[in-house]
Amino acid sequence: MSHRNARLTIHGRRLLIERVRSGRPVAHVAAEMGISRPTAHKWIRRWRLEGDSGLLDRPSRPRRTPHRTAAATEAQVCRLRQQRKLGPARIGPILGLPASTVHRILTRHGLNRLAHLDRPTGTVIRRYERDRPGELVHVDVKKLGRIPDGGGHKVLGRQAGRARRSSVGYDYVHSAVDDHTRLAYSEIHPDEKVTTCAGFLTRAAAFFHAHGITRIERVLTDNAWAYRKGLAWKDALDQLGATGKLTRAYRPQTNGKVERFNRTLLDEWAYLRPYMSNDERTAALADFLHTYNHHRCHTALGGHPPITRVNNPAGQYN
Repeated sequence: MSHRNARLTIHGRRLLIERVRSGRPVAHVAAEMGISRPTAHKWIRRWRLEGDSGLLDRPSRPRRTPHRTAAATEAQVCRLRQQRKLGPARIGPILGLPASTVHRILTRHGLNRLAHLDRPTGTVIRRYERDRPGELVHVDVKKLGRIPDGGGHKVLGRQAGRARRSSVGYDYVHSAVDDHTRLAYSEIHPDEKVTTCAGFLTRAAAFFHAHGITRIERVLTDNAWAYRKGLAWKDALDQLGATGKLTRAYRPQTNGKVERFNRTLLDEWAYLRPYMSNDERTAALADFLHTYNHHRCHTALGGHPPITRVNNPAGQYN
């Protein structure tokens, strides 16, 4: 692509050819257009050999790179990155390469950031985003130990907290996240049975509808029994006019929007501070959800909160 101060754009090259074809000397036309005679002759030569296509910009990348690192060595760099999660400073001495060369190789293959890899398998994560609100909603359940009255181990210490937690049981945080907007909805329940999951989906759909996402087309979940076999879950999908979709077994990154939301849920709500009771933690969930949806900056949305994508008919935040 021509730079902004280029004398000849694609239109200027066509004008050069027209003036020379009219019979005028190349030197005179070059002087008028503020370019050198060799440059003018170059474009005329390309036009005579290739026609109008010869006037198009070409990439500056060389056709041959004889000193580029061998493909076998690049494969070794990628293998060490994916299998051992090593960085350029450690891969370089192993293979006898400068760290800068290793970094260029990793960048070329999309492996320069560990965040781009699935940590257990080392495979490159394929990130995706649906085009419109409601096209796909991610649903998942996070299991949390309840907090005994008076506080757990974060308040009392490990030894005292362990002695009090044996009979308090667990909370199940059901969450739904819209793929396009990242708008999130969560509820706390004592279980993850089929009827509980179905009721949650119905209320989540009502929440999304109240915020402008009037239709849910697909719901993505893991392979829990309630989602695979539950009749009440299937009835809830039918009532919404949505279809259910399951992730591949042992591939939680497929449902990554809600998995990432669960991490934020733990960091900024469940483990944000020591709570003195389970009711205190439960009461704090509503404030967290409001902050997440309306005020918290989201890097995938250009630093804007999810609600801006829901109320974004002009696309100013895309």
